[in-house]
Amino acid sequence: MRFHLTRLAVATRFTLIEHGRNRFAMILVILFVPVWTSLAYLAMPDTPARMRLRATGEALAPHGNELTAISGALNAVTLITGFMMFAASFSGGGFDRRLAMAGYPRTHLVLAKVAALALVSAAVAAYATAVICLAWTPRQPLLLAASLCCAGLTYGALGVGFGSLLRREVEGMFAIVMTSIIDLALQNPVTSSGADNPVMRYLPSYGAMQASTAAGFSTSPVPGHLALQLAWFGLAALVALLGFRASTRTCLPTGSTAPPGPGSGKADIPAPRHTAGPSVTASDTTAH
Repeated sequence: MRFHLTRLAVATRFTLIEHGRNRFAMILVILFVPVWTSLAYLAMPDTPARMRLRATGEALAPHGNELTAISGALNAVTLITGFMMFAASFSGGGFDRRLAMAGYPRTHLVLAKVAALALVSAAVAAYATAVICLAWTPRQPLLLAASLCCAGLTYGALGVGFGSLLRREVEGMFAIVMTSIIDLALQNPVTSSGADNPVMRYLPSYGAMQASTAAGFSTSPVPGHLALQLAWFGLAALVALLGFRASTRTCLPTGSTAPPGPGSGKADIPAPRHTAGPSVTASDTTAH
């Protein structure tokens, strides 16, 4: 047990150090979250947006700027956590591959990434919740923080998957940005007339959007939608795990049927020698 804990602690420490070196991500956390959330709150009109919250069945009329602030906070959290996990997985892929080929347990490497993702998501979600509370007071701040954290977990796992499967950095960044924008823009009733469409429930952050909206404007708990968001996290984590296994698999050939040669790394096996004895030709010559 101590062996496994030591390996997990070492892998987690290296992962957190990798995140700490990403100064651009730190700047995004400090500046992008309050700027984007504040602009969404200040720039949008405070006209009530009538909507029916599917999570509770209530008919609500929240102020448009407050609802957009929640959507902006979700967008900021998902972008930052997805970007941080993608950058760490993309830049550290070679190091993880060498560790795995040297015999370091891949299970510990994966668990270390999950632990780092949980810490990053919790910190960014708490910060975004504090920024929102400075502008207006949600009905359930703890539920809002939990919703933001679950959304961050989902997109962080997607970032790990993109970092393991995609070959170029621009591809992963584009995938994260476009997924988050499309996902959240379609669910905001202020900017999308189809926010009540049943298709919305299949989007990756549907559970978090419903739970965070309930946290802002309702007093009803919605554990089912938090569980739905965690299910999306589990699905994204499975994709990330498969991508990580594919990127760290051994490159050594197994069961090769190629004939041995000078560069094959296998020793040539000489053919067995026949025992010396009179051949058929020699016997015929003697007989003649």
